[in-house]
Amino acid sequence: MSVASSSEAPSLVVGGTRIDWIEKGAGAPLLFLHAENGIEPARAAIDELAGHARVMAPTHPGYGRSELPKGMRTIDDLSYFYLDVLDQLDARDLTVVGVSLGAWIAAEIAVKTTARMARLVMANAVGVKVSDRETRDIADIFALTEPEYIAIAYSDPKVGTRDYKALPDGEVLAAARAREATARYAWNPYFHNPRLKSRLHRIRIPTLFLWGSQDRMLSEPYGRAYCAMIPGARFETIDRAGHFPDHEQPKVFAEQVLAFARGK
Repeated sequence: MSVASSSEAPSLVVGGTRIDWIEKGAGAPLLFLHAENGIEPARAAIDELAGHARVMAPTHPGYGRSELPKGMRTIDDLSYFYLDVLDQLDARDLTVVGVSLGAWIAAEIAVKTTARMARLVMANAVGVKVSDRETRDIADIFALTEPEYIAIAYSDPKVGTRDYKALPDGEVLAAARAREATARYAWNPYFHNPRLKSRLHRIRIPTLFLWGSQDRMLSEPYGRAYCAMIPGARFETIDRAGHFPDHEQPKVFAEQVLAFARGK
């Protein structure tokens, strides 16, 4: 493993690409794949998880300060990048936890191989189309104003509201890069891979869908339909949380993840 440390943040170099890398805690290994709005909002959940597991939390290529390899444009590309990460780390018996776009990445990894994975957690996952072509499954976040988006994505809009004028320049830049990278990876087809649905049966490890019950970017029936595509997957809700349950209920989120990782 090649992990570099700087005055700003530790990083991991994989195939010549440097990504920001958080590693903390002790215990069973857990890979956390953040949602489309970046890793910063997930820090509280990462800390909660690290109280009982060895958490590895990368910042996806193109997000934060992580480099973007030339030609990387799809979630499929990201999934192969993370397969290289797991090979480089020689990771074994991982619990892989993904939120929204991060869950989509996790699913794309798992349909290719679960050789290094023991369990999979998908929180408010995107990545498939469950309705007919005329029915929208996922709200068009690129057509919404910031207040409109926050209103549908969060149970408590105050949690997602950010005063960009008051934020440090680095956080403003990270937010801008997150939006740009999300558009790159998820614009077309919009937040799904048409081929993924037919491949989900290949996921044969214990799988848990966690669902913020006040999500209005997706619906609970969408989540339950997605869950039913993975053999044996189970579905649990998190109250007082929207599309990002790790942001709004980090302690409850971590408790449910860790209980599942322990086989409960």
